[in-house]
Amino acid sequence: MYIFTAENIIKKYDNYIALNEVSIHVQRGSIFGLLGPNGAGKTSLIRIINQITGPDKGEMFFNGEKLGLKHIERIGYLPEERGLYKKMEVGEQVLYLARLKGLSRKEAISKLKYWFEKFEITGWWNKKIEELSKGMQQKVQFIVTILHQPELLILDEPFSGFDPINANLIKNEILELKKQGTSIIFSTHNMASVEELCDDIALINKSKKILEGSVKEIKKEFSTNTYKVEFTGNIVSFTNALWTSCQLIEQYSEGNVNYAIVKLLHQTNPNQLLQHIIPHVNVNGLQEIVPSMNDIFIAKVSNEKIATVEGLTE
Repeated sequence: MYIFTAENIIKKYDNYIALNEVSIHVQRGSIFGLLGPNGAGKTSLIRIINQITGPDKGEMFFNGEKLGLKHIERIGYLPEERGLYKKMEVGEQVLYLARLKGLSRKEAISKLKYWFEKFEITGWWNKKIEELSKGMQQKVQFIVTILHQPELLILDEPFSGFDPINANLIKNEILELKKQGTSIIFSTHNMASVEELCDDIALINKSKKILEGSVKEIKKEFSTNTYKVEFTGNIVSFTNALWTSCQLIEQYSEGNVNYAIVKLLHQTNPNQLLQHIIPHVNVNGLQEIVPSMNDIFIAKVSNEKIATVEGLTE
């Protein structure tokens, strides 16, 4: 079941079309990547989901109900541009924001104590926001965003400003939230994070959705049927063993070990490739070269074919 769906959303600003018939479907308990280059329309869609603005056309549904004001308290939103008050003390501010989210003072203090101890930031309570680094501020805002345990969590570039250690800390918390049943819309330009975290994605470009589906299936769809063969033996014998259903893309050696990048043609499968080369060389390994989400992103946005070798992730 989908926790959130947007159907044929259109949003215009004067003569500029920010979203043009965009639909997305977020499965319950999943991490959904909302992707696209700058200016594609992602922020406009996020603002509509949060009911900061409204669509000109289209409908949205939360748990099967038409999205309305009553759903706001069940959604958490961490914007890319953080919004903490610089002159306020951390403790005063997080309590204020927690109360706005419907928590009692007692409940808010209890939950904040848990998260501050977990993130090892108890010493920040009486500091002013402006005294904290950008990464520290974002830790505080992340806590505020998830404090009321939202059913749907929207994270816009959540790792921005974090060093690798704290980025990994936040990543683990995101995965734990998913494990607990939270549904997450994850907007980012970091395709490595998409591969690591997301179950499904939608790619928006120039106000239109141009790709949607599971990460696994999309990578399979964009597969180039290209393999890396590791072998020892005579290179000429290997090359001669290939037949018209295979194309040798690249060959190189590292010490006594040889490597070849081979593209299979005409519905040839890996077993057939091995049958042809095993009598002539010693095969140590065969690995499919799968396109990364970064390759797919660039190819779809630029409307180009994925390179056979360059840019592919093994």
